[in-house]
Amino acid sequence: MASLLEVRDVTKRYGSLTVTDNVSLAVETGDVLGILGPNGAGKTTLFNLIGGDVSPDAGAVLLGGVDVTRLKPHERCRRGIGRSYQIARPFGGLTVFENVLVAALFGARGSRAEAHPLCVEVLELTGLLGKANRLAGTLPLLDRKRLEFARALATRPTLLLLDEIAGGLTEHEANEVVATVRAIRARGVAIVWIEHVVHALVAVATRLLVLHQGRKLAEGEPTSVLGSADVKRVYMGIEA
Repeated sequence: MASLLEVRDVTKRYGSLTVTDNVSLAVETGDVLGILGPNGAGKTTLFNLIGGDVSPDAGAVLLGGVDVTRLKPHERCRRGIGRSYQIARPFGGLTVFENVLVAALFGARGSRAEAHPLCVEVLELTGLLGKANRLAGTLPLLDRKRLEFARALATRPTLLLLDEIAGGLTEHEANEVVATVRAIRARGVAIVWIEHVVHALVAVATRLLVLHQGRKLAEGEPTSVLGSADVKRVYMGIEA
């Protein structure tokens, strides 16, 4: 049986710089794959390759066994890939509800009759229902992060890509994000999460993958990965 997501030996170059170098991974339904790595390791480029923002120079991306390597981002979205971005960019002049409605109507291509109850559901899940009529441009950081969740979930993803969703938050706020990720996973959505807030990531990740200079440095169960001498040296600056 095919994996939900399979990335096969993807490589991306910009001129002479190889940003992602022969990286492979697989994600199954119910997985939470955490991705770590120092700045410049190729993490966001890997997300862009999975989501379709950029095309690989080599390798392939498969979703449910189907090659989606050359599909555009909106086509991948409609096949089940949802994504949040590191820097939230909501439609500031629209309300929170309207932002999520746009995702439900155009990302998932749902009807209005289907979209409205879906929007209420995801706003409740992400803790934003009480702010549904507030302009998105007036939201504080935590709520903008929640809105990123909500917009991605409104596309009805089977696979959710989260890019540093806990970055810039307090410990309490990061714990709220963790609770939301757990709730999303409980609904059967697989998650791939790039994060520098390691304690938040480890709280929910079933596996960790560490990138360094565009290559896979380590992958496996979180405790063993974080205990790796190579990971301690490269990511944490600790010499074994």
